[in-house]
Amino acid sequence: MKPKELLETMLGQLGFVAEVQESEEEGVQKLQVSTRESDRLIGRDGEVLDHLQFLVNRLIQAESGDKDAPRVIVDIENWRNLRDDRLIERVNRAADRVRSTGRPTVLEPMNSYDRRLVHNLFTDDPELMSSSPNSSDRLKRITISPRS
Repeated sequence: MKPKELLETMLGQLGFVAEVQESEEEGVQKLQVSTRESDRLIGRDGEVLDHLQFLVNRLIQAESGDKDAPRVIVDIENWRNLRDDRLIERVNRAADRVRSTGRPTVLEPMNSYDRRLVHNLFTDDPELMSSSPNSSDRLKRITISPRS
């Protein structure tokens, strides 16, 4: 079953009336959901949306028998894009503080998706770098510091 069909079936079984649009960006398949009940599907801090995306990806992996099956990103009413923009804005403000003071700053705990987004902001930055601790915690803090 295709990811779009799978998600439509899941949402229908859960009793949601929704429209799913499919697109591809940079080799990643994205499913954009439009519904009047977006708040219920997004959940608190995107928890329900994260679980929904996790389930879609696990079912695709199980069906294909390939653990390296292409990942699918599920978004509802562009919530992820808006959230990413707000996160990048907060990180840029923190980075400006580090540049002006020269002192490292520690960001709030983040999931792996958010950490990857933040680390990618600093890969080509000649002045600043980001790091996160090696731990098994799901939510980790990132430190932004000047490059030595």
